[in-house]
Amino acid sequence: MSESSDDAHAQEDTPPESEAEGATSESEDEDVQTLRRQVEEKYDFDDFGPADMAEMTAEEWDAAFDEDSWITGGELLSRVERDLRSRVANRDVFARIERSENPPRVLAYSDEGYAIVYPDGSVEGEGTVLRDVKPTVALCSMESYEVPETVPENPLPEPEAVPQGGGELGNRMLQVIAGVQLLAGLAMLAGAVFALLGAFGLGGPGTNIEFLVVGGLAFIGVSLVLFFTVANARLSDKFRAEEYRDRLRAIGLEDGERPDFVPELTDEDGRGE
Repeated sequence: MSESSDDAHAQEDTPPESEAEGATSESEDEDVQTLRRQVEEKYDFDDFGPADMAEMTAEEWDAAFDEDSWITGGELLSRVERDLRSRVANRDVFARIERSENPPRVLAYSDEGYAIVYPDGSVEGEGTVLRDVKPTVALCSMESYEVPETVPENPLPEPEAVPQGGGELGNRMLQVIAGVQLLAGLAMLAGAVFALLGAFGLGGPGTNIEFLVVGGLAFIGVSLVLFFTVANARLSDKFRAEEYRDRLRAIGLEDGERPDFVPELTDEDGRGE
């Protein structure tokens, strides 16, 4: 039998279902590529956060992240650890970060929750920390995402190192302005009193006593508002600083103890690298 005859028989033996499956596969690939372009235009992956992750659908997630190119294992844990420490140092995330080698894990916890990152990229936990860690793991799994190389070993300060409050220069400037306003108001009220008494040559026909009284009271009122604003700002800074110290103490920065709800890093589940 000739070769041309064999080819003809081979073409006849090719089931039409195979051709249909091939056409369907190509159509699905085109749909995925189209959806991937739409996702890249819709989301800013350089600033990808929990809100974006909650908004993204399952179809968009599968299209955006190629499963075969994900980073896993020890490299993923190292990237997650560095990225989280950088976010904590920048005050984007409040958590204490710990790395365990046996078993390989990254643990992030605060006084309001915890998250455990496994080498395969899965995450478990609860609270606000879990919400903050999930997008970090997703981004660190992508080769295109650049993770900071140099990060502080201890991004959280010791409780006693937290300053009482910030913005002292601004508070002093407000105090100076309030003081000038108060002096101006008192001067205008004194001028009105002298005008009524006719002292120092005041109180002539051109003297507007009502203007002096109203203006003086207005300046004094403004000064009192500014003084109250400064006092409230300092009190708020003091409360915020004390609250931050309490949160740092709650996660064990003084005694080294974790909160009771944070689990121990054991390998009871058998999940390894």
